[in-house]
Amino acid sequence: QVQLAESGGGSVQSGGSLTLSCRYTTRTYCMAWFRQAPGKEREGVATIGSDGSTNYADSVKGRFSISQDTAKNELYLQMNSLEPEDTAMYYCTQRPLFFRDCPLAQYAYPSWGQGTQVTVSS
Repeated sequence: QVQLAESGGGSVQSGGSLTLSCRYTTRTYCMAWFRQAPGKEREGVATIGSDGSTNYADSVKGRFSISQDTAKNELYLQMNSLEPEDTAMYYCTQRPLFFRDCPLAQYAYPSWGQGTQVTVSS
């Protein structure tokens, strides 16, 4: 059973930084972060493959960085220069076993954690 547990959310002012963490039970080829703001659809933020390749949504490029510690089974999202538009619930997820791609699209990820709230004030 896939288990994902996010942590690290909080409230910061515009321009601030936060680091989100996600503990997972089984590593698969692709891990990802998504977010969902009130009244909006869930959107992809960043993905990372087992080969270290990364992909980011245009809105976070240059500000966010995804990484993982495979020895600890932990995924991270370093968020810098936060903006009020980044306010959302952030979720980690993973591509099912046997898939070797990392699309930044919700349909590709069937399992989700409970999420961690990030609030950025102006």
